Amino acid sequence: MEDEAVNNVMCQFTDPEGTPLGAPLYLPQNAGPQQLQQIVNKLLNNEEKLPYAFYISDQELVVPLETYLQKNKVSVEKVLAIVCQPQAIFRIRPVNRCSATIAGHAEAVLSVAFSPDGRQLASGSGDTTVRLWDLNTQTPMFTCSGHKNWVLCIAWSPDGKHLVSGSKAGELQCWDPQTGKPSGNQLVGHKKWITGISWEPVHLNAPCRRFVSASKDGDARIWDISLRKSVICLSGHTLAITCVKWGGDGVIYTGSQDCTIKVWETSQGKLIRELKGHGHWVNSLALSTEYVLRTGAFDHTGKTHSSPEEMKKVALERYNKMKGNAPERLVSGSDDFTMFLWEPAVSKHPKTRMTGHQQLVNHVYFSPDGNWVASASFDKSVKLWNGITGKFVAAFRGHVGPVYQISWSADSRLLLSGSKDSTLKIWDIRTQKLKQDLPGHADEVFAVDWSPDGEKVASGGKDRVLKLWMG
Repeated sequence: MEDEAVNNVMCQFTDPEGTPLGAPLYLPQNAGPQQLQQIVNKLLNNEEKLPYAFYISDQELVVPLETYLQKNKVSVEKVLAIVCQPQAIFRIRPVNRCSATIAGHAEAVLSVAFSPDGRQLASGSGDTTVRLWDLNTQTPMFTCSGHKNWVLCIAWSPDGKHLVSGSKAGELQCWDPQTGKPSGNQLVGHKKWITGISWEPVHLNAPCRRFVSASKDGDARIWDISLRKSVICLSGHTLAITCVKWGGDGVIYTGSQDCTIKVWETSQGKLIRELKGHGHWVNSLALSTEYVLRTGAFDHTGKTHSSPEEMKKVALERYNKMKGNAPERLVSGSDDFTMFLWEPAVSKHPKTRMTGHQQLVNHVYFSPDGNWVASASFDKSVKLWNGITGKFVAAFRGHVGPVYQISWSADSRLLLSGSKDSTLKIWDIRTQKLKQDLPGHADEVFAVDWSPDGEKVASGGKDRVLKLWMG
């Protein structure tokens, strides 16, 4: 009997939030990830067997328990906490080759964005046009003209029916992606250039009608595209707004050069709370639910939906499933080299301060499953953090210039970065190593996006070409 007791270890499975999954169990020490997967699926009564990754003290368990315990000299007297992280059932193939280099823009490509269903691609450029590209033939489809200055940002509505672009002159334009024609006149109101655009989530309102724009003039404006005008002006920041996100529970977050993040309700535009802590400009905001907000009712299976009501229902199911019982999380990245993790619905104080970058943090982005945060910095590194605790996990080094933008694969297993050094790189989250180096651009890469269906990557930059990359 005694021998048996020695070979068992008392384990407590928890979800990534730390909530126990059932009571502690005695597990054989020779159990590895495979066996743990079977046990957890049984414990949770999962009808279809789901893949999990297991973490002990923030380290992935890739060996049998006893190997881990011996190597890390862990006492078997104590209960061993094992975090179970559900993994995507589908797998994205790593992108490894350039499948098309498409010329067309006459100046630098400043933004690229796939539609929520991954079937269309848009880009905005310093040549004042927005372009829509046909992904089947990998050729230009429509050139959308009308802006008088650089197109700085573009955003698809989560139902895929509209594309909106904002320029350096401060005007916004809505386009019909099916025809490439403007829908309605330009939307004017901002006095300086547009720094960000975010649509109201489709699970809150379908069909999509409202979006919010942020500007260097210090205001954010909510627009209704059916009324073709600004319905609410969110003013209160004392300096330029640099980024904006419309959250899943219906509030808007704005980050500003005045070092604050403001949270607004969207029926009258009242300020709900202020998130203070950064010592310098706030550059980037990311939401833990961003992927499901961006894709709405579309998922990797490519199913289409017949009505706005059905879309709203499916989007709400996806949002609730992704969010679970936890509040929506927000991460902010700043010129002060740091990041903060917030749970704005719970507290105006940050949950964690995330330090380690040696230069300004340019872009922050949650993985689709909300388990990771990636940050891109002018210190040439990309850093990976635990998306729930904000703890530092790994640094990805390899770029020889500032990293401008990052994007995730839909299965949360791979991360893409684009840099001033003219390369794209793909990082493997599990091995925490470089998976693929993608040279090919002749100059700085300003914009990257990974299609929500996982099939393709798009990049654009100073060399004026758009590149498509495939697996």
